[in-house]
Formats: sequence, structure tokens, C-alpha cells
Amino acid sequence: MNALRQTRATTTKLLSSASPASNGTRALLVANASVAQSSAVPRLNISGSNSRHFGTTRRAMAMQASNRLKTAFAQGRQSMGMWQMLPGANVSRLLARSGVDWVMVDCEHGNMDDSAMHDAVPAIAALGVSPLVRIPDIQSWMVKRALDSGAHGVLVPLLRSVEQAKELVQAAKFPPMGRRGFGSPIAPERFNPMPSFTEYLQQANDALLTMVQIETREALDVVEDIAAVDGIDVLFIGPFDLGNSIGHPILNGAMAPELTDAIGRILAACRKAGKKCGMYATSGEQAKTFADQGFDMISVAADYTALEYVLKQQFGASQGQGATSKTGSY
Repeated sequence: MNALRQTRATTTKLLSSASPASNGTRALLVANASVAQSSAVPRLNISGSNSRHFGTTRRAMAMQASNRLKTAFAQGRQSMGMWQMLPGANVSRLLARSGVDWVMVDCEHGNMDDSAMHDAVPAIAALGVSPLVRIPDIQSWMVKRALDSGAHGVLVPLLRSVEQAKELVQAAKFPPMGRRGFGSPIAPERFNPMPSFTEYLQQANDALLTMVQIETREALDVVEDIAAVDGIDVLFIGPFDLGNSIGHPILNGAMAPELTDAIGRILAACRKAGKKCGMYATSGEQAKTFADQGFDMISVAADYTALEYVLKQQFGASQGQGATSKTGSY
């Protein structure tokens, strides 16, 4: 603080002695004083009632612009994505080239370990598509691993409580909003233009998406409270597990009215809280139906099931069989 006072005093003295014509000198002195002040006293960006990231309120959020899904949300348009369950950067690139905004790297049910995740995320990001990661469980270290790989967002399955949602925010956000550790040299590389370490620290809390899956009865019972948690960006519906949990599983592709009502309640909770609502679909036809219902973020297909369908379809054609209309799991 003494150094800051000394800098201000020196700058004031120099400015008063500078001639009126020396605008360049005067501007340089003002700039130097600003730099000295920012290094002497770290400033926090206060947004509303919560300090979300280190930096200034007027800083251009370049990372947000590089997050294609985040951009879609900001523009108010619906966003479609693909689901990756098979490992391999070539699979990642194939999915990313389909025209979607995002690819979900599924480390919960897919054949995707930590190494496969680190292969998939850069392959997706290199094509200007948002790499997202669904982690296997609600574990803070898994959140850190996903975000440190450079993922533009993390999805947590099987959420059950408001407390878990708050804990997720703590794990996903840098201080002062959370307690995420800082140090990955990899994460900034997944954005274009690539931010510096300082820029990543300043912008990550706002640029990265924190998403929860509503697919348990416990979460459904308090979904309005979960949607109100600051720092949760998306409530993503897992219809299969949700149906199982409430006693109305999806059988032979049919949704029970009770499951449909539960899905409607989640969508309404998101609208009330100003949050985005995602939906898992297994075909383009289903995705279009959910888009017409007003969902913000919808999966179109998964690599494994789509490949299986196409292979069976082509084999059937070789046997003179007509094409089947079934393209998804429900």
C-alpha cells in the first residue's frame, strides 16, 4: 500500500509539471500509474452479489466467445450436440464435423478413461466445437480433471440434492466463487485465440459451463431449488434414469405420462430461474421434437448407437430389406 501511495504521488507530481502539449507523456504516465495500481492491489470483479472471477468488469471475455455452446446460449438460439462413447481422436473429429455446437465426451457410460478424454477434448476444440465432459460421478477431483483438460463445460450425473449442486459449483469455480485449483498448462490451449494463464484465470468462471443432470427422484423433488443455485448454468435431463427413479421407466420407447410431467416440471423450473434446460435425445427426429418444446440444449445421436444403426441398415439393404425407421433408443 505504501508503494501504491508513492506511485500516485510521483505520478501526480510529474503530471503537474508536464507541459499542456505533452499529451503522449501525460497518457503514458497515466497508463503506468494504472499498471502500478493493479499490481499493488489485486482487484476482483464483483458481478451482482458474487465475485465470480479475478479481473475487471470491463474486460472482454474472449473465452466466452470461443465457447460455441456458451455463444449459442448468449444468442438465444437452441444448440444441438453429439455424444461420444467410443475412444479416439478420429471419432471426436468425426462427431465435431457433423455441424453441431458441442460434443459430450461421456466418461460415465462411455468407453472413455482419463487418457481418452485428453485425446478427445483437443480434437473437438480444434474444429471450433465445444468439448464437454460428463464425469463418472460427483467427485471434485473428477471435475478438476475434466476442466483441466480444457473442457468448455462439465456435466455431473445423478445429482440428488441442492447441497451437491452447491458443492459442484465450489469444485468448478476458481476463488473467490469456488475452490478449484489453478495450474493446468493444457486448459488454455482449447480456446481460440488462446488465452494467457492470467486471462484463463480471469475468465474461466464465466466462460465455462457448469451443468447437472436431473435424473433422480430426489433431484426432481427439489428441482426448483437446484435451478436457483448460483453458478449452475444448465439442468440437463436424463430421461432413462429419471424414468427408472420415479418408477416409470421408458419401455419399448414409450414415455409414461408421469415421466412427461416430470420433464415438464424441470423445464418450467429452468425458465423460472433463468437457467438453460438440456435434454438427452437419441435421434434427429427426437431432437426436433424437443426443440419444438423449447429445450435449449439437445443431443442428436451417440456414436455407438448411430454406427450400429447405419451398419444394420446397410446390411439390410444388401439383403434387399427395406430401411427401418427406428433411429434411437426411444
